Amino acid sequence: MASSSLPRDAASVLELAARSMFDLFASASEGMLLVDREARVVWINDQYRRYLPALGFPREEDFVGHPVSSVIENTQMHQVLKTGKPILIDLLTNRAGTFVVSRIPLRDDQGDVIGALGIVLFDQTGTRMQPLVAKFGQLQQQLHDAQQQLAAKRTASAHGARQSRYTFASFVGSSPAASEVKRQARRAAQSGSPVLLLGETGTGKELLAHAIHAASPRAEGPFVSVNIAAVPDTLLEAEFFGTAPGAYTGADRKGRVGKFKLADGGTLFLDEIGDMPPGLQAKLLRALQEGEIEPLGSNQLVPFNARVIAATSRDLPALVARGQFREDLYYRLNVLPVRVPPLRERRGDIPALIEVLGEDMAHRGSPPPELGEDAVALLAAQHWRGNIRELRNVLEQAALRADSDRIDAAQMEALLRQSGLAQVQPVLPPEPALPDAGALLRPLGEQVAELEQRAIAAALQATGGNKLATARLLGVSRATLYQRLQTPE
Repeated sequence: MASSSLPRDAASVLELAARSMFDLFASASEGMLLVDREARVVWINDQYRRYLPALGFPREEDFVGHPVSSVIENTQMHQVLKTGKPILIDLLTNRAGTFVVSRIPLRDDQGDVIGALGIVLFDQTGTRMQPLVAKFGQLQQQLHDAQQQLAAKRTASAHGARQSRYTFASFVGSSPAASEVKRQARRAAQSGSPVLLLGETGTGKELLAHAIHAASPRAEGPFVSVNIAAVPDTLLEAEFFGTAPGAYTGADRKGRVGKFKLADGGTLFLDEIGDMPPGLQAKLLRALQEGEIEPLGSNQLVPFNARVIAATSRDLPALVARGQFREDLYYRLNVLPVRVPPLRERRGDIPALIEVLGEDMAHRGSPPPELGEDAVALLAAQHWRGNIRELRNVLEQAALRADSDRIDAAQMEALLRQSGLAQVQPVLPPEPALPDAGALLRPLGEQVAELEQRAIAAALQATGGNKLATARLLGVSRATLYQRLQTPE
């Protein structure tokens, strides 16, 4: 028989359930607060108060009546009050840390929103939150990079072409190697020292140079690029330092401004620095040390203020050892070295790169190839001597040469051979999973004995049970084999 003390009507049951849930969250959560319809704090529990010092407030301060935005940074309670819709799971980041939170609107009997309840479900100290927080941080960084890229494009269109065209969002990849190079490059962006980008051809060194400039305090200044390998040696000095009026026969009568001066207030990117002729290396070193240049045919020193980013695919220490590159210039440039990994060290990024390169092809009016999963896996297995530049070339060739809308592994292998990749790498099977840690936590003798028994069983099966042949196959005597067969498991 039911107790007469229990509520019988639905309203009482709902009221009891609401009170029970509130008490449960208040005791089990990491913190709770209530706001009224004007987004003013009406209640805050003790668990929430422990975050207040990190937000700049005394733990004992009474916040009742204060706007919630003046207490909690980045709060979304206003959005809940405005829309009347709950935000059941969200990540809140402020000076106190990163938290998993829930925000629930409160309604009166007529259904009108009269306030909102904020609940901290987990704080950042729990290990179960780390993957979620890490993913959230990565998405935030990608959003920041994309915003910077849009801002850079707006700036470039407003101030002409001498602006960075890429940001870190343009460097596609989330593999450990790609993440590490972006981390190093972001740190380098905050310094004014020279940066030296090292890596094979086609790895994205120029793109990273643009990104470093775009993320630096000089982002509003010009980004000026010189490919040393593409300029004849006889013209490099004039290209770098400019010329005075009538400096030589055929020179501009008005003179010419050099790249160092054009980059004043911004960044000068010296690509393929390893190809600089020895005679110009001394002048470049002096310009970097003194912060001034002397235009060709002039005796006037012109000051400049440009941050230098250099890049090379050559082995500079080897060039220094052979006397082909000045040691003092190498040390002047090698202040913040950043190694850009080859594509074969970041194979996990290849599917994302294929997608981005395909989108770029479509934007340029060339339909990208549609690749099957086996074709993508085949591409990920290649050595890629030319790195991302070579991958783009293969995709463009595939789009032009493919006989069908969808390319499988066999067709892709044929295209790779046609494109000059004579040693096409096969797709390797996945590595076997490591044994469970619990299985390894046994005496070494037991594990060795188990492996020995497996080897003997496999050899017996291979020889049809012939013990003499089995002993020869295993490289042991017949007596040793018999002894091992008699050893209890």
